[in-house]
Amino acid sequence: MILKTFLGAIIVIFLAAPTLAQKNKMSIHHHSNDNPGHGKIIIKDPWARASITKNGVSYLTIMNHGKHPEKLIGVMAPVAKRIELHTHKNDDGIMRMRQIKDIPLPPHGSVSLKPGGHHIMMIGLNQKLKLGDKFPLTLLFEKRGNITVTVKVRHAGALGQAPNHDNGKHKMKH
Repeated sequence: MILKTFLGAIIVIFLAAPTLAQKNKMSIHHHSNDNPGHGKIIIKDPWARASITKNGVSYLTIMNHGKHPEKLIGVMAPVAKRIELHTHKNDDGIMRMRQIKDIPLPPHGSVSLKPGGHHIMMIGLNQKLKLGDKFPLTLLFEKRGNITVTVKVRHAGALGQAPNHDNGKHKMKH
């Protein structure tokens, strides 16, 4: 009886471990090699700014460790009515946001979605994004398929750096 209970516990742990490991990895980065031939896609540091309007923005870095080019062709999330891929373009000296249909990912390369460049525009938020919130974001790739990550909401003025633990206090010599 004790042996059966012990074996049962081992089986439960064995079956649950991959699920728990995957859940913990998603908030930091997500490795994907589910589609052999298209290489490994890694998503790093998915984050969003706390919102002050009914629109929001999200950023992340995508690494393509595959031998073939890939494209990010869309994004889905339950936090907004519509989500678009955007970039900034210089229009006669004025920087303007423009929707784009995809973001190319070169083989063995990476693309950073960051303030002032490519980004994920979330239009018609269901509710404002607050500092500390988290939400799922599904990235749609042309060849690879879908990858879902967990986005962490940072303060409204965040520029992409990891959270700073010195509360803005810097020692400077003049």
